Amino acid sequence: MSLSASAPWLKYYGEVPHHLTYPQKTIYQMVRDAAIRDARLPAYEFMGKKTTFAQFMEKIDQTAQAFLAMGIQKGDRVTICMPNCPQALHAFYGLNRIGAVSNMIHPLSAAGEIKFYLNFSYSKCILTLDQFYAKIAPVMPELDNKDCKLLLAKIEDELYPHLALGYALTAARKYPKPPKNGKYIWWSEFQRVGKKRNLPLPKNYGRAEDGASILYSGGTTGTTKGILLSNMNFNALGLQTIAASGFSPIDGMKMLSVMPVFHGFGLGIGIHTALIGGACCILVPKFNVNTYADLLIKKQPNIIPGVPTLFEALLRAEKLENADLSCLKGVFSGGDSMSIELKKKVDEFLKMHHASVQVRQGYGLTECVTASCLTPKDYNRVGSIGVPFPDTYYKIVKPGTTQELDANLEGEICVSGPSVMLEYVDNPEETHNTLRRHDDGRIWLHTGDLGKMDEDGFVYFSQRIKRMIITSGYNVYPGQLENIIDGHEKVLLSCVIGVKDPYKMQKVKAFVVLRPGCEPSDAVKQEILDYCRQHIAKYAMPYDIEFRPELPKTLVGKVAYRVLEEEEAERQAAILKAEGEAQAILNVQQALADSIKMLNEANPNEQVIKIKALESFEKAADGQATKIIVPSEIQSLAGLAASFKGLLEEDKK
Repeated sequence: MSLSASAPWLKYYGEVPHHLTYPQKTIYQMVRDAAIRDARLPAYEFMGKKTTFAQFMEKIDQTAQAFLAMGIQKGDRVTICMPNCPQALHAFYGLNRIGAVSNMIHPLSAAGEIKFYLNFSYSKCILTLDQFYAKIAPVMPELDNKDCKLLLAKIEDELYPHLALGYALTAARKYPKPPKNGKYIWWSEFQRVGKKRNLPLPKNYGRAEDGASILYSGGTTGTTKGILLSNMNFNALGLQTIAASGFSPIDGMKMLSVMPVFHGFGLGIGIHTALIGGACCILVPKFNVNTYADLLIKKQPNIIPGVPTLFEALLRAEKLENADLSCLKGVFSGGDSMSIELKKKVDEFLKMHHASVQVRQGYGLTECVTASCLTPKDYNRVGSIGVPFPDTYYKIVKPGTTQELDANLEGEICVSGPSVMLEYVDNPEETHNTLRRHDDGRIWLHTGDLGKMDEDGFVYFSQRIKRMIITSGYNVYPGQLENIIDGHEKVLLSCVIGVKDPYKMQKVKAFVVLRPGCEPSDAVKQEILDYCRQHIAKYAMPYDIEFRPELPKTLVGKVAYRVLEEEEAERQAAILKAEGEAQAILNVQQALADSIKMLNEANPNEQVIKIKALESFEKAADGQATKIIVPSEIQSLAGLAASFKGLLEEDKK
């Protein structure tokens, strides 16, 4: 019997049920059920202002009526281009209430990207914040759907009056105000019209298998794909996550929701899972390590989901030095694999701050909303990303086939379960290549990731088959960036790679071959970077452009990006070595200066001076004083110093 069929991971579930019941309901209905159960409990908190589940449901229904008054109907698509703020939640569930589909995109996307997403989804409306008006407004006349409406919300509308005033006088003043004659609708007016018309809401809530939202990913080919996720996908993920957590029910708990709503992790775990479980989402619109640290201390959340870079940042947060984190019941890392060393550091950090839990790693991809695999609560296997969720199955197949491999053999990770997407929007070929029916009768999602599974069903992630850069938890697809850079009039060819970075995991670097007649210069580099800023999101921007007369090629004529990656890795290593050698020399010089100063103050005899000076030099040169590797020349001198010291000591005797 195959590993996937025998499901050996079940014996590590502990008290987690092997199978769950999945109600045939929409995402709106699942939140409504939580509201009936926990009406007086807070559903979310935003900048200190709490909203109960009962109040939340009223806001959702009001927003649903407002969309109906705007002309939005069942099956229509509306783009939500928002950070984590209340209006985004009202719109997400309000659209679902009337059977419309939300199209979730990054508010920091470049204007060209926003145009693509709006055209791709043929959205009838886009909801965003007033601070993004200047970027989005010029795009509206260029859309395929000329009737698409621009709906603007304000952060201050969801704050307590005194905070709203403070925000308007400080943060809000940084952003240009939309012109009074601009073609847009204010959220407040949108709500007022909806309330005035008071259109009846549909009695039919829709089906569990209906499409609920579109999120974006690179798919298996590394190019942008719209992923249609159903009500069942979101609900299954939420119920599975709560069950696998090992500390359900979560009613009344607090989740620090910093992962963005336009991302499967943020929307599926940070919002929907929390809400259907009756937990309170503490909405964090933008990650800032100091703000996040303050919230950890003041709000004492029970659950914190995040990406490895978030946890790495917390390790450097001075504000958390004496923090008590005994409130934590679950700490979850996803979005990218966490290194063994970083996990050790985070676990030690949690222990030092009185938390009784360790960080638990998950794995998944947007094609199954987000996580489909999680480290068991009371059992960790070093290097593993966990075991499958209840009712979710994993198998490892030979790449390019459906042939399942034996335990501990590396191949492509495949996933089957109720959270697997419906389809790639308007892309049947890619859907067919990614969702395949195997001989066991199941539909399997071919992830495009390499990994293995051991005899007990623990999964190990190796690398992505598809070419992708992960920077600060965001997926960046080189092919997309290259297409944009190649569009510059002076560029002949480009190649984009990821460069290791201690804070972002990776940062983006571009290699460019200029067209004949164009000479490399700082001015040309700046021109290309300025062009990129118009078309590329801030997080995906190249930090540097390197001009090359030509790019390395494979035997079949493709750009050999791996050669560039290797060259850059060697270059970075050489830089680090040179910096280490320079620092070592500085440390040697400082050690000698300190020794001379100390000895002058002590007024010793000449013999002692010689010995002490050589001791200092010896320690500095052999790395003991610097804790770094120093040049071989200095190490050799360290040996001579030790010899001379010995001779002097003998002479002293």
